[in-house]
Amino acid sequence: MKIDLICNYLDELFPNPKCELNFSTDYELLIAVVLSAQSTDKRVNECTKTLYKIYNTIDKLKDADIKDLETIIRPVGSFRKKSEYIKKIATIIVDEYNGVVPTDREILESFPGVGRKTTNVFLSEYYNIPAIAVDTHVERISKRLKLSKKSDNVVAIEKKLMKLYKKEEWARRHLQMVLFGRYKCKAIKPDCIDCKLKDICIERKNK
Repeated sequence: MKIDLICNYLDELFPNPKCELNFSTDYELLIAVVLSAQSTDKRVNECTKTLYKIYNTIDKLKDADIKDLETIIRPVGSFRKKSEYIKKIATIIVDEYNGVVPTDREILESFPGVGRKTTNVFLSEYYNIPAIAVDTHVERISKRLKLSKKSDNVVAIEKKLMKLYKKEEWARRHLQMVLFGRYKCKAIKPDCIDCKLKDICIERKNK
């Protein structure tokens, strides 16, 4: 079966997939994922290294000067909006949840700057709750390998992947697809030459 071929190859390439965002606490991961929107993990890590050193508690982040936050996270893009997100998220966590990030999906998705993808990444990575986050990499690979239709939105893709993969493997497969898209099946100039999935790839067949 095609899905078995895909899973075996992902296991071969990334036997121990790891999230590439740096974090030590629940709120650090949540904020890092928010910052990663339309940015790269590498750039986010460079910014959070300074951010979490200066503001090393959630209370300090809540009380941070917005202009100082803007200066620190400027490289990730949309820094004004994301600075507001950071401060508002920290305030909600401190004032309403005793400094602990909640695990309830609906509550998380009500946070400013936190959508379905961010929630899925956070829950699967920090609490090991089965979830598949569909980012640009996962979406691209799903469509190239015909795991979804070209017209599918991210929610439709997520639901299809949840059916294709075993529930206990959702988080692992998500990470593997992200790394596969980041380092091999890239948006521009994908490394197709020795790819074991090229025969089922739309991108390869259209060349």
